Amino acid sequence: MKLREMKDAKERREAIEAATGVKLDHVSRFTFDEESAMKKNVENLIGATQLPLGAAGPLLVNGEERLIPLATTEGALVASVNRGCTAINEAGGAKAIVIKDRMTRSALFRVKGIGEAKALVDWVNSHFEEVAAKTGEGSRFLKVKKIKMWIVGRNVYLRFECFTGDAMGMNMVTIGVHNASEWIAEKTGAEYISASANMCVDKKAAAINMIEGRGKTVLAEVVLPDKVVEEVLKTTSDLLVDLAYRKNMLGSAQAGSYGFNMHVANVIAAMYIALGQDAAQSVNGSIGFSLFERVEGGVHVSLKLPALEVGTVGGGTGLATQHEALEMVGLAGSGEPPGSNAVKLAEVICAACLAGEVSGMSAQASHQLARAHKELGR
Repeated sequence: MKLREMKDAKERREAIEAATGVKLDHVSRFTFDEESAMKKNVENLIGATQLPLGAAGPLLVNGEERLIPLATTEGALVASVNRGCTAINEAGGAKAIVIKDRMTRSALFRVKGIGEAKALVDWVNSHFEEVAAKTGEGSRFLKVKKIKMWIVGRNVYLRFECFTGDAMGMNMVTIGVHNASEWIAEKTGAEYISASANMCVDKKAAAINMIEGRGKTVLAEVVLPDKVVEEVLKTTSDLLVDLAYRKNMLGSAQAGSYGFNMHVANVIAAMYIALGQDAAQSVNGSIGFSLFERVEGGVHVSLKLPALEVGTVGGGTGLATQHEALEMVGLAGSGEPPGSNAVKLAEVICAACLAGEVSGMSAQASHQLARAHKELGR
């Protein structure tokens, strides 16, 4: 059974049904364009996997109401985020801001020794503008902002930091870095090994992404009055602050975790799937700092996500249901200026994660968590 040689999804399903005895009734039902998906998103297409899609909110983010689509199988998640949205809205809304916007890819070169390694680093630094131009050839939006370099023995790692417009940009950057690396090898004599050398770091939680950032580095905050904490979240500001210190900070440090938060990956993964993002990038998205600090009359809640990799064009954003979800948020397609829609999407996702932290931490502080999961299907 050579699925790759079959002409369409129907033929592949029939072959699988004949071989396994499994009737693929539900897999066969989908509304996205088959030919487009085969060109851009998947190989050996046989159908589609459906997930329940819920909506939380609207959530007030930077003065604008945004619905929060969540594709999930985890009961209580949408309800929890929705409660967090209510609390944040009653506090006047969340503020969110992207402070860094750079997708990365790291090329690897091999040289004969440390002298040549240093010479390669010096050459790239002195020819930065030419390397940047070579990287951006053929792309309207790709712009190299910085190249950081490390030497390890005979290995030289070049971490390209690039602006990619409204696309998440991994494919764009990979192609550009590959082209530039071939040119660097031609000019310097260094041996070009790979366009991806795990210094990016792509789809693996890593300290460099926590420190340097990758994709969008986003901050969000809200000040919750004591009354909102008590009436909406059913706990107290003092309990929230104490739990956050002992759980998010000390507990995470003791575990050696890069995620100093409760469950931002829950919200990120559900929104990524709903909005056509690369779900594997939720690994980097889970790196984050969720802080609860006592202030006069309430609690200041803030969230930092150093490596949120999102886009509003490309990848899965063109699939029918995902495109509709982006339209529902009000951020489908390219923005003006280029990159503005992707920045706003990152801010909305960070604010939604803030809502998830506010509600989830409150549930733990008041011992509601197990009861909520029991009542809502888990």
